Amino acid sequence: MLFRLSAIPNVQLFVNAPLARYTRFEIGGAARMLANVSSVNALAATLQLAKDTGTPHEVIGGGTNLIVDDEGFPGVVVRYVPKNIAIEGLRIRVEAGAMLQDLVDQTIDAGLGGLETMTGIPGWVGGAIYGNAGAYGHSIQESIESVRFFDGSKTCELSSDKLSFSYRTSIFKSFKNWIVLDAVLKLNRADPGELRATADGILKIRNEKYPPTMKCAGSIFKNLMLADLPSGVTVPDKVVREGKVPSAYFLEAAGAKGLAIGGLRVADYHANLIYNEGGGTAHDLWHLIETLKVGVWEKFGVKLEEEVQSIRTH
Repeated sequence: MLFRLSAIPNVQLFVNAPLARYTRFEIGGAARMLANVSSVNALAATLQLAKDTGTPHEVIGGGTNLIVDDEGFPGVVVRYVPKNIAIEGLRIRVEAGAMLQDLVDQTIDAGLGGLETMTGIPGWVGGAIYGNAGAYGHSIQESIESVRFFDGSKTCELSSDKLSFSYRTSIFKSFKNWIVLDAVLKLNRADPGELRATADGILKIRNEKYPPTMKCAGSIFKNLMLADLPSGVTVPDKVVREGKVPSAYFLEAAGAKGLAIGGLRVADYHANLIYNEGGGTAHDLWHLIETLKVGVWEKFGVKLEEEVQSIRTH
């Protein structure tokens, strides 16, 4: 597998690659192989080779929302890295490996509005589409016209209304073998100065909540839809935002703030933020996440769902 993989054009291969350096938590063991692929043909050939040889494989993005097992990964971890951003009028075609922040900045500079509230969200565009990333009442689905993806055998394209977008999810979470390649977005004309002022204000708030040096993945749990709460669970009107109840409301009431297991700790100022103080392990993190879920369930009968994704070896 190793030699055949290294012979595929447009594949940059690393052996025994420490995955901790590719995640915001800086947690996780080594991958036997890490392949950065820079073309659709290379992606297809890499995945086909893994299948043909029975080699375990996972596809990841920027790793900002990822927990990797302490034991690492015994096969090949694949990253689709093309990152071109092309702006033509109100439309932008952006490749999955582009940094979301680069996309936000370029659209602001071009006087295109619609993504400015996403400033400061780390990670790649592919991951943002996969999880329908958003902030301040907006999500990336609002700007997407279509997404091109590899379905395991061929390249496909679907319009936004066929991608099952909803709060922090998309069709790609249901079809794990579909890999986002690129997307077409359509934005609206706006004043660059006003867009930048909005983005700068949001970035200031975000950096206070999630300092760039903090080893964390932002919010651990999805917020909850008010309409979906179990009967009998009531919350104050003042905490409801756009029909959603912050998970932090339930977590704080369950005593989550400051709770720590090993090197992982819940922030003293935000109950839905877990960070690696140093020396944390994936085992500690999963244990802390489960402890928080149990605490909220026992107090409220409410089931929390993680935003973070995981690579587990068993």
